[in-house]
Amino acid sequence: MKNLNKTDIGLIGLAVMGENLALNMADKGWNVSVYNRTVPGVEEGVVERFVNGRAKGKKIEGYTDIAEFVTSIAIPRKIMMMVRAGSAVDELMEQLFPHLSEGDILIDGGNSNYEDTNRRVALAEKKGFRFVGAGVSGGEEGALNGASIMPGGSESAWPEVKPILQSIAAKASDGTPCCQWIGPAGSGHFVKMIHNGIEYGDMQLIAEAYWVMKNLLGLDNGQM
Repeated sequence: MKNLNKTDIGLIGLAVMGENLALNMADKGWNVSVYNRTVPGVEEGVVERFVNGRAKGKKIEGYTDIAEFVTSIAIPRKIMMMVRAGSAVDELMEQLFPHLSEGDILIDGGNSNYEDTNRRVALAEKKGFRFVGAGVSGGEEGALNGASIMPGGSESAWPEVKPILQSIAAKASDGTPCCQWIGPAGSGHFVKMIHNGIEYGDMQLIAEAYWVMKNLLGLDNGQM
């Protein structure tokens, strides 16, 4: 049974990727709670600007208090973290733990090292929570209009997060969502790492081919 007056998912981190994912979720019919830290002189008024700007009129609720943010989400809570990879994720998890209930789900949508995700899955499960490491590919445009999402971690979380993640994912020509369960622990972020490696290899190949054609073959851009 759906919790009355509670949102379907929470999202933390309102840089462009976080904002676009929240807008994508709202456009797919989900009620979304959003939170961003406040750092005097560095990050101020982020939530207010988003809620009263790009998110105005949409089913998005903004919070600047982390306890109120967590309370606003239906149980079992699904909270997607869109913060910088590394220690920021660990620090945010420690802030969230005291406010969570057993079975709640944390989703790391950043480019975390898969070994860090292995550790975080184990830590969350030890505390009675669930953790999903989800690689998100497609950049700002994909976050808003359909990304490729690679989730892995606590397998029992998949049926809970699947409807939301697949709804915001890009779709293949036959309508299949570009989001399927990858496997346990940090496997989602491992696949994202491989994806990034292939992408950067392609970029290097293009750059080197351009250099050869321009500097050795004397071709201009039109000829290429």
